[in-house]
Amino acid sequence: MVHLMEILRYRPVPASAVFFGITRRCPLHCKHCSTSSMLDSEEYPEQMFRKFAESFTPENRPEFVLMSGGEALLRPRLVREIAELARAAGSRSHVLSGLYFADRGRIPRPLKRAIDAVDHFSASLDRFHEEEVPRASVFRILRELLDEGKDVSLQLTGLGPDDPYLADITAEVRREFDDRVPMLVAPISPHGRADAWLLKRMPLPKSTVDPSPCAVSAWPVIGFNGQVTACGNQDVMDGKVPLPPHLYLGHIARDDWPTIKERALENPMVRAIRAAGPEYLMDRHGSTGAEGSSGGNGGSIGDGCGSAGYCETCWVLSKDTAVPRAVRELADRPATRLIERQTESLLVEAGPLAFARQYGIAKYADLVSLGHDPSRRTPAGSLA
Repeated sequence: MVHLMEILRYRPVPASAVFFGITRRCPLHCKHCSTSSMLDSEEYPEQMFRKFAESFTPENRPEFVLMSGGEALLRPRLVREIAELARAAGSRSHVLSGLYFADRGRIPRPLKRAIDAVDHFSASLDRFHEEEVPRASVFRILRELLDEGKDVSLQLTGLGPDDPYLADITAEVRREFDDRVPMLVAPISPHGRADAWLLKRMPLPKSTVDPSPCAVSAWPVIGFNGQVTACGNQDVMDGKVPLPPHLYLGHIARDDWPTIKERALENPMVRAIRAAGPEYLMDRHGSTGAEGSSGGNGGSIGDGCGSAGYCETCWVLSKDTAVPRAVRELADRPATRLIERQTESLLVEAGPLAFARQYGIAKYADLVSLGHDPSRRTPAGSLA
Protein backbone atom coordinates (compact mmCIF):
# COMPACT_ATOMS: atom_id res chain seq x y z
CA MET A 1 0.00 0.00 0.00
CA VAL A 2 1.14 3.56 -0.62
CA HIS A 3 -0.29 6.94 0.42
CA LEU A 4 -0.56 9.86 -2.01
CA MET A 5 2.05 11.78 0.03
CA GLU A 6 4.60 9.04 -0.60
CA ILE A 7 4.08 9.30 -4.37
CA LEU A 8 4.29 13.10 -4.39
CA ARG A 9 7.45 12.97 -2.30
CA TYR A 10 9.20 11.44 -5.30
CA ARG A 11 7.73 13.92 -7.80
CA PRO A 12 10.89 16.04 -8.24
CA VAL A 13 13.24 13.03 -8.47
CA PRO A 14 14.24 12.40 -12.11
CA ALA A 15 13.16 9.03 -13.54
CA SER A 16 11.87 7.86 -10.14
CA ALA A 17 8.52 7.05 -11.78
CA VAL A 18 6.95 6.57 -15.18
CA PHE A 19 3.46 7.42 -16.45
CA PHE A 20 1.61 4.92 -18.67
CA GLY A 21 -1.20 6.37 -20.78
CA ILE A 22 -2.47 2.93 -21.75
CA THR A 23 -5.48 4.07 -23.79
CA ARG A 24 -7.16 7.18 -25.05
CA ARG A 25 -10.60 5.57 -24.92
CA CYS A 26 -13.21 6.58 -22.35
CA PRO A 27 -16.99 6.03 -22.16
CA LEU A 28 -17.62 9.34 -20.38
CA HIS A 29 -18.17 12.66 -22.15
CA CYS A 30 -17.00 15.20 -19.57
CA LYS A 31 -16.95 18.61 -21.22
CA HIS A 32 -13.65 19.61 -19.60
CA CYS A 33 -11.75 16.43 -20.60
CA SER A 34 -8.16 17.43 -21.36
CA THR A 35 -7.72 14.52 -23.78
CA SER A 36 -11.05 14.81 -25.64
CA SER A 37 -11.34 11.06 -25.07
CA MET A 38 -14.24 9.06 -26.52
CA LEU A 39 -15.15 5.39 -26.55
CA ASP A 40 -13.81 5.03 -30.10
CA SER A 41 -10.58 6.98 -29.52
CA GLU A 42 -7.17 5.54 -30.34
CA GLU A 43 -5.86 2.44 -28.63
CA TYR A 44 -2.63 0.54 -29.26
CA PRO A 45 -1.76 -3.14 -28.64
CA GLU A 46 -1.42 -4.25 -25.02
CA GLN A 47 1.77 -6.13 -25.75
CA MET A 48 3.67 -2.90 -26.44
CA PHE A 49 2.97 -1.62 -22.90
CA ARG A 50 3.44 -5.04 -21.30
CA LYS A 51 6.83 -5.54 -22.97
CA PHE A 52 8.05 -2.20 -21.64
CA ALA A 53 7.00 -3.14 -18.08
CA GLU A 54 8.80 -6.44 -18.51
CA SER A 55 12.04 -4.50 -18.88
CA PHE A 56 11.90 -3.41 -15.20
CA THR A 57 14.38 -5.30 -13.00
CA PRO A 58 15.12 -5.15 -9.27
CA GLU A 59 18.40 -3.45 -10.17
CA ASN A 60 16.88 -0.93 -12.60
CA ARG A 61 13.28 0.07 -12.07
CA PRO A 62 11.14 3.12 -11.33
CA GLU A 63 9.96 3.58 -7.77
CA PHE A 64 6.41 4.12 -9.03
CA VAL A 65 4.40 3.14 -12.09
CA LEU A 66 1.33 5.29 -12.72
CA MET A 67 -1.44 4.34 -15.16
CA SER A 68 -4.17 6.50 -16.67
CA GLY A 69 -5.87 7.17 -20.01
CA GLY A 70 -8.45 7.97 -21.26
CA GLU A 71 -9.95 5.47 -18.87
CA ALA A 72 -7.28 2.99 -17.82
CA LEU A 73 -9.81 0.50 -16.42
CA LEU A 74 -11.19 -0.15 -19.90
CA ARG A 75 -8.07 -2.35 -20.06
CA PRO A 76 -8.25 -4.04 -16.63
CA ARG A 77 -6.11 -7.02 -17.60
CA LEU A 78 -3.34 -4.72 -18.77
CA VAL A 79 -3.54 -2.64 -15.58
CA ARG A 80 -3.27 -5.81 -13.49
CA GLU A 81 -0.39 -7.23 -15.51
CA ILE A 82 1.63 -4.00 -15.42
CA ALA A 83 1.03 -3.73 -11.66
CA GLU A 84 2.18 -7.33 -11.16
CA LEU A 85 5.28 -6.83 -13.31
CA ALA A 86 6.06 -3.65 -11.38
CA ARG A 87 5.70 -5.39 -8.03
CA ALA A 88 7.91 -8.28 -9.12
CA ALA A 89 10.68 -5.76 -9.83
CA GLY A 90 10.14 -3.88 -6.57
CA SER A 91 8.12 -0.94 -7.94
CA ARG A 92 4.78 0.27 -6.61
CA SER A 93 1.79 1.11 -8.79
CA HIS A 94 -1.06 3.61 -9.04
CA VAL A 95 -4.08 3.84 -11.31
CA LEU A 96 -6.38 6.81 -11.96
CA SER A 97 -9.98 6.15 -12.99
CA GLY A 98 -13.07 8.18 -13.83
CA LEU A 99 -15.19 5.41 -12.22
CA TYR A 100 -17.44 4.92 -15.23
CA PHE A 101 -18.65 1.70 -13.59
CA ALA A 102 -19.53 3.20 -10.19
CA ASP A 103 -23.31 3.17 -10.59
CA ARG A 104 -23.48 -0.54 -11.52
CA GLY A 105 -23.59 -1.81 -7.95
CA ARG A 106 -20.67 -4.16 -7.35
CA ILE A 107 -17.35 -3.49 -9.05
CA PRO A 108 -17.12 -5.87 -12.06
CA ARG A 109 -14.75 -8.74 -11.28
CA PRO A 110 -12.07 -7.97 -13.93
CA LEU A 111 -11.93 -4.35 -12.75
CA LYS A 112 -11.78 -5.40 -9.10
CA ARG A 113 -8.83 -7.68 -9.83
CA ALA A 114 -7.04 -4.77 -11.50
CA ILE A 115 -7.75 -2.42 -8.58
CA ASP A 116 -6.62 -5.08 -6.08
CA ALA A 117 -3.34 -5.41 -7.97
CA VAL A 118 -2.29 -1.76 -7.66
CA ASP A 119 -0.85 -0.17 -4.53
CA HIS A 120 -2.85 3.05 -4.81
CA PHE A 121 -6.21 3.79 -6.41
CA SER A 122 -7.21 7.32 -7.35
CA ALA A 123 -10.55 8.56 -8.69
CA SER A 124 -11.31 11.73 -10.64
CA LEU A 125 -14.21 13.83 -9.41
CA ASP A 126 -15.49 17.27 -10.40
CA ARG A 127 -18.70 18.98 -11.47
CA PHE A 128 -18.43 17.51 -14.98
CA HIS A 129 -17.78 13.94 -13.84
CA GLU A 130 -20.82 14.26 -11.60
CA GLU A 131 -22.98 14.85 -14.68
CA GLU A 132 -21.97 11.32 -15.76
CA VAL A 133 -21.31 9.44 -12.51
CA PRO A 134 -23.25 10.30 -9.33
CA ARG A 135 -21.22 11.50 -6.37
CA ALA A 136 -22.88 8.97 -4.09
CA SER A 137 -21.74 6.12 -6.35
CA VAL A 138 -18.16 7.39 -6.29
CA PHE A 139 -18.27 7.58 -2.49
CA ARG A 140 -19.64 4.05 -2.29
CA ILE A 141 -16.74 2.65 -4.33
CA LEU A 142 -14.15 4.54 -2.29
CA ARG A 143 -15.72 3.41 0.97
CA GLU A 144 -15.68 -0.21 -0.17
CA LEU A 145 -12.01 0.00 -1.06
CA LEU A 146 -11.09 1.83 2.14
CA ASP A 147 -12.83 -0.82 4.22
CA GLU A 148 -10.70 -3.44 2.47
CA GLY A 149 -7.52 -1.57 3.42
CA LYS A 150 -6.77 -0.05 0.01
CA ASP A 151 -4.98 3.30 -0.11
CA VAL A 152 -7.20 5.65 -2.14
CA SER A 153 -7.27 9.33 -3.10
CA LEU A 154 -9.31 11.80 -5.13
CA GLN A 155 -8.12 14.07 -7.91
CA LEU A 156 -10.42 17.08 -8.00
CA THR A 157 -10.53 19.89 -10.54
CA GLY A 158 -12.28 23.22 -10.42
CA LEU A 159 -12.29 26.76 -11.76
CA GLY A 160 -9.97 28.19 -9.12
CA PRO A 161 -9.64 28.83 -5.40
CA ASP A 162 -13.00 30.61 -5.21
CA ASP A 163 -14.98 27.93 -7.05
CA PRO A 164 -17.93 27.06 -4.75
CA TYR A 165 -17.97 23.52 -6.11
CA LEU A 166 -14.52 22.86 -4.66
CA ALA A 167 -15.51 24.23 -1.27
CA ASP A 168 -18.57 21.95 -1.26
CA ILE A 169 -16.93 18.75 -2.48
CA THR A 170 -13.83 18.95 -0.30
CA ALA A 171 -15.92 19.60 2.80
CA GLU A 172 -18.22 16.67 2.02
CA VAL A 173 -15.32 14.29 1.35
CA ARG A 174 -13.78 15.21 4.69
CA ARG A 175 -17.09 14.58 6.49
CA GLU A 176 -17.96 11.37 4.69
CA PHE A 177 -14.55 9.74 5.12
CA ASP A 178 -13.46 11.30 8.41
CA ASP A 179 -10.34 12.81 6.81
CA ARG A 180 -9.08 9.44 5.58
CA VAL A 181 -9.12 10.27 1.84
CA PRO A 182 -6.42 12.65 0.58
CA MET A 183 -7.30 15.03 -2.26
CA LEU A 184 -5.11 16.61 -4.92
CA VAL A 185 -6.97 19.71 -6.11
CA ALA A 186 -5.98 21.35 -9.40
CA PRO A 187 -7.42 23.96 -11.75
CA ILE A 188 -9.13 22.89 -14.96
CA SER A 189 -6.70 23.39 -17.82
CA PRO A 190 -7.58 24.88 -21.23
CA HIS A 191 -6.88 21.66 -23.14
CA GLY A 192 -9.05 19.13 -24.92
CA ARG A 193 -12.76 19.93 -24.69
CA ALA A 194 -12.16 22.74 -22.18
CA ASP A 195 -10.18 24.59 -24.84
CA ALA A 196 -13.48 25.59 -26.47
CA TRP A 197 -14.96 27.34 -23.44
CA LEU A 198 -12.40 27.96 -20.70
CA LEU A 199 -11.07 31.51 -20.64
CA LYS A 200 -7.31 31.51 -21.07
CA ARG A 201 -5.31 33.90 -18.93
CA MET A 202 -2.49 35.70 -20.71
CA PRO A 203 0.78 35.68 -18.78
CA LEU A 204 1.95 38.99 -17.41
CA PRO A 205 5.09 40.52 -18.97
CA LYS A 206 8.24 39.88 -16.95
CA SER A 207 10.95 42.47 -16.40
CA THR A 208 13.33 39.85 -15.01
CA VAL A 209 13.40 36.08 -15.40
CA ASP A 210 14.56 34.00 -12.44
CA PRO A 211 15.24 30.26 -12.44
CA SER A 212 11.99 28.31 -12.08
CA PRO A 213 12.70 24.55 -12.10
CA CYS A 214 10.17 22.30 -13.83
CA ALA A 215 9.45 19.39 -11.48
CA VAL A 216 6.88 17.86 -13.84
CA SER A 217 9.61 17.11 -16.39
CA ALA A 218 11.15 14.63 -13.95
CA TRP A 219 9.04 11.59 -14.87
CA PRO A 220 8.88 10.11 -18.39
CA VAL A 221 5.37 10.02 -19.85
CA ILE A 222 4.24 7.22 -22.17
CA GLY A 223 1.47 8.37 -24.48
CA PHE A 224 -1.39 6.19 -25.68
CA ASN A 225 0.62 5.61 -28.90
CA GLY A 226 3.77 4.48 -27.08
CA GLN A 227 5.72 7.69 -27.61
CA VAL A 228 7.74 8.70 -24.55
CA THR A 229 8.27 12.34 -23.66
CA ALA A 230 9.66 14.39 -20.79
CA CYS A 231 6.44 16.40 -20.83
CA GLY A 232 2.84 15.50 -20.06
CA ASN A 233 1.30 18.70 -21.42
CA GLN A 234 -1.83 17.59 -23.24
CA ASP A 235 -1.31 19.83 -26.28
CA VAL A 236 2.00 18.06 -26.87
CA MET A 237 0.54 14.60 -26.23
CA ASP A 238 -2.34 15.24 -28.65
CA GLY A 239 -0.12 16.67 -31.38
CA LYS A 240 -1.72 20.13 -31.29
CA VAL A 241 1.81 21.39 -30.80
CA PRO A 242 4.63 19.66 -32.72
CA LEU A 243 6.69 17.66 -30.25
CA PRO A 244 9.83 19.66 -29.41
CA PRO A 245 12.85 17.47 -30.19
CA HIS A 246 14.43 18.17 -26.80
CA LEU A 247 11.44 16.59 -25.01
CA TYR A 248 11.39 13.36 -27.02
CA LEU A 249 12.78 10.37 -25.10
CA GLY A 250 11.88 7.46 -27.39
CA HIS A 251 9.18 4.90 -28.09
CA ILE A 252 8.32 1.79 -26.07
CA ALA A 253 7.97 -0.31 -29.23
CA ARG A 254 11.77 -0.20 -29.54
CA ASP A 255 13.13 1.24 -26.27
CA ASP A 256 13.18 -0.42 -22.83
CA TRP A 257 13.11 1.16 -19.38
CA PRO A 258 16.93 1.35 -18.90
CA THR A 259 17.20 3.24 -22.22
CA ILE A 260 14.38 5.66 -21.40
CA LYS A 261 15.72 6.22 -17.88
CA GLU A 262 19.20 7.00 -19.20
CA ARG A 263 17.81 9.52 -21.66
CA ALA A 264 15.63 11.14 -19.03
CA LEU A 265 18.61 11.50 -16.73
CA GLU A 266 21.19 12.60 -19.30
CA ASN A 267 19.34 14.63 -21.96
CA PRO A 268 21.06 18.04 -21.54
CA MET A 269 17.96 20.09 -22.37
CA VAL A 270 15.69 18.11 -20.06
CA ARG A 271 18.26 18.41 -17.28
CA ALA A 272 18.43 22.18 -17.81
CA ILE A 273 14.64 22.54 -17.84
CA ARG A 274 14.42 20.59 -14.57
CA ALA A 275 17.09 22.76 -12.96
CA ALA A 276 16.30 26.24 -14.28
CA GLY A 277 13.04 26.22 -16.26
CA PRO A 278 12.46 27.15 -19.92
CA GLU A 279 11.95 30.89 -19.51
CA TYR A 280 15.27 31.29 -17.72
CA LEU A 281 17.04 29.26 -20.42
CA MET A 282 15.58 31.42 -23.17
CA ASP A 283 16.37 34.64 -21.33
CA ARG A 284 19.91 33.58 -20.42
CA HIS A 285 21.00 31.68 -23.52
CA GLY A 286 18.68 32.74 -26.35
CA SER A 287 20.18 34.58 -29.31
CA THR A 288 19.62 38.30 -29.78
CA GLY A 289 16.02 38.90 -30.76
CA ALA A 290 14.97 35.45 -29.55
CA GLU A 291 11.50 36.69 -28.65
CA GLY A 292 10.82 37.61 -32.23
CA SER A 293 12.52 34.63 -33.83
CA SER A 294 11.21 31.91 -31.54
CA GLY A 295 7.57 32.51 -32.34
CA GLY A 296 7.59 30.89 -35.77
CA ASN A 297 4.61 28.72 -34.96
CA GLY A 298 1.71 30.27 -36.81
CA GLY A 299 0.71 32.22 -33.71
CA SER A 300 -0.61 29.14 -31.94
CA ILE A 301 1.73 29.18 -28.99
CA GLY A 302 2.70 32.79 -28.52
CA ASP A 303 5.49 35.04 -29.64
CA GLY A 304 8.40 33.95 -27.49
CA CYS A 305 9.53 34.04 -23.89
CA GLY A 306 8.26 37.50 -23.07
CA SER A 307 4.59 36.78 -23.72
CA ALA A 308 4.13 33.08 -24.45
CA GLY A 309 4.23 31.62 -20.97
CA TYR A 310 6.14 28.86 -19.24
CA CYS A 311 5.19 25.75 -21.26
CA GLU A 312 4.93 27.65 -24.52
CA THR A 313 8.49 28.91 -24.11
CA CYS A 314 9.66 25.34 -23.52
CA TRP A 315 8.08 24.24 -26.79
CA VAL A 316 10.13 26.71 -28.83
CA LEU A 317 13.49 26.38 -27.05
CA SER A 318 14.95 24.22 -29.81
CA LYS A 319 13.94 26.71 -32.50
CA ASP A 320 16.56 29.12 -31.21
CA THR A 321 19.69 27.05 -31.87
CA ALA A 322 21.68 29.20 -29.44
CA VAL A 323 19.84 27.64 -26.49
CA PRO A 324 20.60 23.92 -27.04
CA ARG A 325 24.14 24.84 -28.10
CA ALA A 326 24.78 26.72 -24.86
CA VAL A 327 23.12 24.01 -22.78
CA ARG A 328 25.27 21.29 -24.37
CA GLU A 329 28.43 23.28 -23.62
CA LEU A 330 27.44 23.63 -19.97
CA ALA A 331 25.98 20.16 -19.45
CA ASP A 332 28.98 18.23 -18.15
CA ARG A 333 30.69 20.96 -16.17
CA PRO A 334 31.02 19.97 -12.48
CA ALA A 335 29.30 23.19 -11.43
CA THR A 336 26.28 22.36 -13.63
CA ARG A 337 25.93 18.89 -12.10
CA LEU A 338 26.21 20.42 -8.62
CA ILE A 339 23.44 22.93 -9.35
CA GLU A 340 21.19 20.14 -10.64
CA ARG A 341 21.76 18.04 -7.51
CA GLN A 342 21.14 21.02 -5.24
CA THR A 343 17.93 21.92 -7.10
CA GLU A 344 16.62 18.37 -6.80
CA SER A 345 17.52 18.29 -3.09
CA LEU A 346 15.73 21.56 -2.46
CA LEU A 347 12.59 20.37 -4.25
CA VAL A 348 12.60 17.07 -2.36
CA GLU A 349 13.16 18.89 0.93
CA ALA A 350 10.23 21.23 0.17
CA GLY A 351 8.06 18.13 0.09
CA PRO A 352 4.68 17.09 -1.31
CA LEU A 353 2.77 20.08 0.04
CA ALA A 354 5.03 22.48 -1.85
CA PHE A 355 4.44 20.52 -5.04
CA ALA A 356 0.67 20.60 -4.48
CA ARG A 357 0.77 24.36 -3.87
CA GLN A 358 2.76 25.04 -7.02
CA TYR A 359 1.00 22.74 -9.47
CA GLY A 360 -2.44 22.54 -7.89
CA ILE A 361 -4.65 25.10 -6.16
CA ALA A 362 -2.63 26.35 -3.20
CA LYS A 363 -5.70 26.94 -1.02
CA TYR A 364 -6.35 23.18 -0.97
CA ALA A 365 -2.76 21.88 -1.00
CA ASP A 366 -2.84 20.57 2.58
CA LEU A 367 -5.58 18.09 1.62
CA VAL A 368 -3.00 15.80 0.02
CA SER A 369 -1.88 14.87 3.54
CA LEU A 370 -5.26 13.64 4.84
CA GLY A 371 -5.00 10.15 6.27
CA HIS A 372 -1.22 10.13 6.14
CA ASP A 373 0.65 8.41 8.95
CA PRO A 374 4.05 10.15 9.28
CA SER A 375 5.48 7.03 10.90
CA ARG A 376 4.93 5.12 7.65
CA ARG A 377 8.08 6.30 5.93
CA THR A 378 8.88 5.98 2.24
CA PRO A 379 12.03 3.87 1.73
CA ALA A 380 15.01 6.03 0.80
CA GLY A 381 15.21 4.50 -2.68
CA SER A 382 16.24 7.08 -5.25
CA LEU A 383 15.41 10.11 -3.14
CA ALA A 384 18.08 12.75 -3.12
